Amino acid sequence: MPLAKGVDTMAPIGFIQNELDLKFLVLYIMARTAGPITFLQLLELALCDAGVDYFSLTKAVEHMVETGQLSKEGDRYSITEKGVRNSQICESSLPYSVRMHCDENLVKVNEALRREAQVRSQVSENQDGTCTLKLDFNDETTPLLHLELLVPERKQADTMAQCFQDEPTDFYRQIIQLLTQRNGSQNS
Repeated sequence: MPLAKGVDTMAPIGFIQNELDLKFLVLYIMARTAGPITFLQLLELALCDAGVDYFSLTKAVEHMVETGQLSKEGDRYSITEKGVRNSQICESSLPYSVRMHCDENLVKVNEALRREAQVRSQVSENQDGTCTLKLDFNDETTPLLHLELLVPERKQADTMAQCFQDEPTDFYRQIIQLLTQRNGSQNS
């Protein structure tokens, strides 16, 4: 007997079968991130299952913000206390293989988030056309370096910020070396 036109004969793929499953997955991920993440980071983490797609994830995340399980500040999402409670209740509903795959992917994202929290650069434009470059370097609990520089133009400030972001430990080490060197012509 022929099927009606437009009826999908394929069974859904992946473990994530519906919106509720997807919300469980989002809560599981968000409860384990080291800090707020962008939607693209969340999408990358959620794509651990073939049942996830961009549009359904967008809809689920928007609904979770509306219901107070996630919060959004700027372009970053974080889990709320309500979301954490719900995650603890429903995490066992996710298949073990999905949870393990998420955990593997979270290692890389959390490492990047921790590094981002430890190394910060910010360029702000001044009224006179110059820029102020702020550089911050922290270990896990202590600020190691805070430096503000006046830079003549935006392009130069952006280049300097990127150099700092690429090699913060070398930058820090060189500053310490410069500050601790003794000039050979001075008496100790």
